[in-house]
Amino acid sequence: MPKHWFSAACLCVSLALPLNSRGATESDWHPAVWQPAAGFIQTPIWPGKIPDAQPVAGPEEINKEGDCVGKVSHPTMTIYPARGKNTGAAVIVFPGGGYWILAMVLEGTEVCDWLTSKGVTCVLLKYRVPGNNLYPRSGCYPNSPMALEDAQRTIRLVRSRAKELQIDADKIGVLGFSAGGHLVGATSTLFEKKLYKAVDAADKLSCRPDFGIALYPGHMTEKTTKDFQLNPYVPVTKRTPPQFIVQSEDDPVDPVQNSLVYYAALKKAGVPTEMHLYAQGKHAFGLRRTNFPITKWPDLAETWLKTIGMIAD
Repeated sequence: MPKHWFSAACLCVSLALPLNSRGATESDWHPAVWQPAAGFIQTPIWPGKIPDAQPVAGPEEINKEGDCVGKVSHPTMTIYPARGKNTGAAVIVFPGGGYWILAMVLEGTEVCDWLTSKGVTCVLLKYRVPGNNLYPRSGCYPNSPMALEDAQRTIRLVRSRAKELQIDADKIGVLGFSAGGHLVGATSTLFEKKLYKAVDAADKLSCRPDFGIALYPGHMTEKTTKDFQLNPYVPVTKRTPPQFIVQSEDDPVDPVQNSLVYYAALKKAGVPTEMHLYAQGKHAFGLRRTNFPITKWPDLAETWLKTIGMIAD
């Protein structure tokens, strides 16, 4: 898809309108490395050579609103410590953006503000995305393994630093939107697949998340057939961790079939799953309040985390 499609997504995500109608152009972006707010530090997830490094046309860039980042070739994670009573749980957040850019505010920092207020440590992952038309391998796994490699590495890193972060190594989940929702499914099903050579002791640990929260996930349906089938590269099994799914039925970007086919596979495998579908909400609603019932999903997710024992009442 053309870059301006996702540029507009970051400017008008709450509206979920046809994005190329917003008039975004290349001039809406400028070279800059995304930085978290003061007091938070992003750190590289790879200590040396980055596996499967691919050429990107130009440096990392940010849109003029400062809420989206593109051309990410050096992945980082930013830790947001739990506020108030620490539940011991941690969530790694995957912003969406079509595996093209990353919506770092709507589907990143705003999510961390919510999670940390509930006593959950948040880890915001800035994973590799091309943000240009010259990337030789783009999209999701298996065509492009980079984002999944970054996600697996981050889960292992967080688990290896559990004591330092004051979290429970068995209460580390993932949460993602759109393409990030697909990454939730990929990390929840491909955790036994070794995508890169171990670089340190952290890579000896499991990259299986303990739960997953997928918001309007994409890339879940099988594209080569018209049948109602799950993407074979999201191989759900009984070992897939508990899942929580939210989507609107009027989503024009990632049709509701993505959630339905994932849910069906999870239930068939006996995976504890809770899904909430709403008539209205469209795409990219994030956590921003609206007049639609779907806006209450964070409360439902918090209750669900309690029911699966990740956080206490």
